[in-house]
Amino acid sequence: MNIVMIGTGYVGLVTGACLAESGNDVACVDIDAAKIDKLCRGEIPIYEPGLAELVLRNVKSGRLRFTTEAAEFVPTARCVFIAVGTPQQADGSADLRGLWLVTESLAPLLPPGVVVVIKSTVPVGTNRAVARRLHELTGRAIDVASNPEFLKEGCALEDFTKPDRVVVGVARPDVAAILEELYKPFLRTEHPLLVMGLESAEMTKYAANCLLATKISFINEMANLCERVGADINAVRRGIGHDQRIGFAFLFPGVGYGGSCFPKDVRALIHVAGQCGAAPRILQAVDDVNTAQKQVLFDKLSRHFEGRLAGRRIAVWGLSFKPRTDDIREAPSLVLIDRLIAAGAEVSVHDPVAAPNVAQIYGDRLTYCAQQYDALVGADALAIVTEWNEFRTPNFELMKQKMRRPVIFDGRNLYDPVRVAALGFTYAGIGVPPA
Repeated sequence: MNIVMIGTGYVGLVTGACLAESGNDVACVDIDAAKIDKLCRGEIPIYEPGLAELVLRNVKSGRLRFTTEAAEFVPTARCVFIAVGTPQQADGSADLRGLWLVTESLAPLLPPGVVVVIKSTVPVGTNRAVARRLHELTGRAIDVASNPEFLKEGCALEDFTKPDRVVVGVARPDVAAILEELYKPFLRTEHPLLVMGLESAEMTKYAANCLLATKISFINEMANLCERVGADINAVRRGIGHDQRIGFAFLFPGVGYGGSCFPKDVRALIHVAGQCGAAPRILQAVDDVNTAQKQVLFDKLSRHFEGRLAGRRIAVWGLSFKPRTDDIREAPSLVLIDRLIAAGAEVSVHDPVAAPNVAQIYGDRLTYCAQQYDALVGADALAIVTEWNEFRTPNFELMKQKMRRPVIFDGRNLYDPVRVAALGFTYAGIGVPPA
């Protein structure tokens, strides 16, 4: 099948490469000529395990290409995917200007029988509005389908090729049949293709992300309460997680969620609810709890040093919002760094892949270390923000040798407090008794 992917961001690049891998001819289009030039040279602009190899293999086979010229490929396409960003605006709503620009530019190029598939996360009603606008511009009905993505950064290829489900929103059953053919190679293990209306598919994306964000904010609020009453959130998590109605997924206490989806989608749905006259009390609480949770590590550091952080050297392990990605959007690490700098602390940082992105923001205000132990040299405390695997079993003796004071503030509860205290560290996690 001839596929055109408009947008070579995270979703567009992963989707395009995976569809090419299953035998389709895919043209990925972007207006950013510099990005297209890099992709044509085999340079992948994002860090996602396995993606570079997948892209290079399919470019070599001729099934995947990158271009700025939509007019060269759209007129022969069976499906045109729109995967442009819908960033958050100041009022929390989704910015759809990129989507509408693409809609306007595609209209004169669309061939008869094409299906326009909106992969971008968009407010309820957007797909139908795009269909109306394309009808106005072309004078004929254009099939528009909603196909929300459920990719987790760090394991996106696995999520795409072995999905829990594929959600498709359509206005006509014939359109669903086309998308079922496209996704058939990825649904061979009896995972379903769920066909529903356009509005239901749009809402499914928001509801899924908001529910996952709710679980994170809930366990973080319970962790904070555990600290006040003397309970251990790790024990509590086990106690509730074995209840099959609850489960363990997304019930790990920490320093708040970040990334490009959860913060934006929660706020976007709050905005949509407000426009409809609804009161999204749970969603607002989820966002408020998460915003507050990003302050927790700094507050613990400040209390430990009795508010005197000026001149202290604080090491930070982990900068990306989660492991296995270089994405720092809405990352809790940035909140911590901002407050440490404002308090006059010296900050040394290490992250396996995200440091260059952080350097674009902070420049020489931070000390960047290629090795995790180098960040500890002369440190008065270590703050762990992201649970990269290499942080889970460190050399504690070496850490003590490097640090000025053996103090750890663990934002991801990676270590056993009793064991770490026995090794001579002052240790504080999230929702666990102090050691």
